[in-house]
Amino acid sequence: MKKIVFTGGGSAGHVVPNIALMEELLSSGEADVCYIGTDGIEKRLVSEWKIPYHEIECPKLIRGGGFSGFKRNLKIPSAFFRAVKQAKEGLLTFQPDAVFSKGGYVALPVVVAAKKLKIPCFAHESDFSAGLANKLSSRFCKRVFTSFPETAKKFKRGVYSGAPLRRAVLSATRAEARRKLDLAFSDTVVFVFGGGSGSETINRALRKHLKTLTEKYVILHACGKGNVVKSNLKNYRQYEYVSDIGNFYAASDVIVSRAGAGTVFEILALKKRAILIPLEGQTRGDQVENAAYFAKKGLCKVLRQTELDKLPEALERTLADERLKENLLSSSFTSGNERILSELRAATKEKR
Repeated sequence: MKKIVFTGGGSAGHVVPNIALMEELLSSGEADVCYIGTDGIEKRLVSEWKIPYHEIECPKLIRGGGFSGFKRNLKIPSAFFRAVKQAKEGLLTFQPDAVFSKGGYVALPVVVAAKKLKIPCFAHESDFSAGLANKLSSRFCKRVFTSFPETAKKFKRGVYSGAPLRRAVLSATRAEARRKLDLAFSDTVVFVFGGGSGSETINRALRKHLKTLTEKYVILHACGKGNVVKSNLKNYRQYEYVSDIGNFYAASDVIVSRAGAGTVFEILALKKRAILIPLEGQTRGDQVENAAYFAKKGLCKVLRQTELDKLPEALERTLADERLKENLLSSSFTSGNERILSELRAATKEKR
């Protein structure tokens, strides 16, 4: 049986697409899978799959941070080479036929180590603009798959595949999801979440308007670990983390979320109305670009962080927008799983 090592982490957006592909391979029994990552969110998410996991320590580029950040970045070269050595040890243990990287600072040393061992590497870029790790590792990869058609042109060996999507997200139905979540068919349901770890900014803005919002809607709020607060509002439900997110998507009339590409493609594949609140100031601006791309196509609404006081009005406008509904129904975003897996299958048949 063939063996594939997956890598990527630092945020759920670098892990969940890997899980979508791993699920396909494990369910078909056509390959064994392993994972190389840090002691971060990827370890927690992957642990549910009970697969071999090799932990490494990876340096992360500090964006900003003044002189303190500069001093920490000076240590990156030596830390990176240690990470490559650790990744090489994991690869020699697993002996994979291919490596699949989802990007993030975790992935680069693994791809470099795989190249040294002559193991074929593949990568996937979810965002409209390429992340630094994928830009650097692309030179060592046979293919760089992309979620956006335009992004494939930015890589020498770029191929547009679409986004990897989880089965559980695509298979959930509205009726069954509402039954499982004990929601009435007549309820107008709003699902609010800020990524795998939650968002303090979104949490604070939502709770400021809760009394008004719960008079009209049932609010399902994934607020992040340790962020649940006391509340006796009838139509407000809080969750630290949502594992069966497919049911929450399916049960919702409107989804309010960050604009990580993986999340947005899941929402669009389900043709759900969404208000995207892109993360600003802490990243390279990828979420702002993602949100602007889909808003221009009339497939979502965008609410900037400086406009969060307008959340109640934004929800009303989104629910009333028939053009948005029509655009979503006529859109055709589908899973990129098969396109990616076909390349992986072909690669594992080749002799290294």
